[in-house]
Amino acid sequence: MIDWVEELQQLRRDGTPAVLVTVASIKGSAPREPGAKMIVTAAGMYGTIGGGHLEHKAIGIARDQLAAGAAGGEVRRFPLGASLGQCCGGLVNLLFEPIDYDAAWLDALAALRSRGQEAVVVTMANARAGAGKLVVTREEAIGSLDSALDVRACELARELLADGAAPRLVAIEEGELRRTLYLEPSRASEFTIVLFGAGHVGRAIVRTLADLPCRITWVDERADEFPRNVPGNVTVACTDIPESEVDAAPANAYFLVMTHSHALDETLTERILRRTDYAYFGLIGSLTKRRSFERRIARRGVPASRFATMTCPIGVAGISSKEPAAIAIAVAAELLQARERRAAASAPGEARRA
Repeated sequence: MIDWVEELQQLRRDGTPAVLVTVASIKGSAPREPGAKMIVTAAGMYGTIGGGHLEHKAIGIARDQLAAGAAGGEVRRFPLGASLGQCCGGLVNLLFEPIDYDAAWLDALAALRSRGQEAVVVTMANARAGAGKLVVTREEAIGSLDSALDVRACELARELLADGAAPRLVAIEEGELRRTLYLEPSRASEFTIVLFGAGHVGRAIVRTLADLPCRITWVDERADEFPRNVPGNVTVACTDIPESEVDAAPANAYFLVMTHSHALDETLTERILRRTDYAYFGLIGSLTKRRSFERRIARRGVPASRFATMTCPIGVAGISSKEPAAIAIAVAAELLQARERRAAASAPGEARRA
């Protein structure tokens, strides 16, 4: 998973010019969703907008912009047909932005994200050199596009925040001019995973989830069980009180329990079941382990209805291998299914995929 804000901050520290390429909108079938990003430098790239000829073409355009010292945003339209060697049949609008590292919006957005505060980033498409960005929260607006546009841009951004909507291109009238704005929400991660256990299966799960758009808190009492290097979306919590991380987790977290101790697994299970606001709870083990935990925890006052929210055994059906990597794939697939179900349930007005 690419954290594009952190990546741009690192490139700024390194003094590396970059172009940010964003899927601004799509029509029909397309390889990536609006908001997908790729950062292109003269020597490398980070993230993906879907691969294939579209991505290859976008990298070439971005590097041409770098070589020319281009400035200002630009939206380009790409039909996904024979000319790109892709048969999706849809249409993609890509926003190309040579990054101005002197602009204040990057640090402002990073600070908001670190506090878990929602915002909308507003960019002027096909902008002149030096055009800024506007970072809008419910309470304030940071930066400026243009004094004549800022008020309307803030209104649109706050409507998007209120609706929980996806990124979008919006055309607005400014006198006789027609301007296009790209509005993109920046939200605290809605896919927060708290993983208890740094054993062989836990390590395999972390590797499998490394490139997915999630944030993982990885909990264990044993410091020497954690690898020296962990993926960028992982925070290690080495603690003598693992159950405290249950209480610290945000609402709608995804819990996975697979520690070295059945007694600790049971303690964590009870602590999690006493919460009522998680998105998913998976416990590694057999049906026998599940029934044993249910009997003992029920005697301590946890309602029987809570056990229906626990998944044990874990992992999608049809994968019987006990190899850690296979278990990790099955568990990751189950997490993604749970996330998709929640997303579908929270968007009743949007069309479902066939």
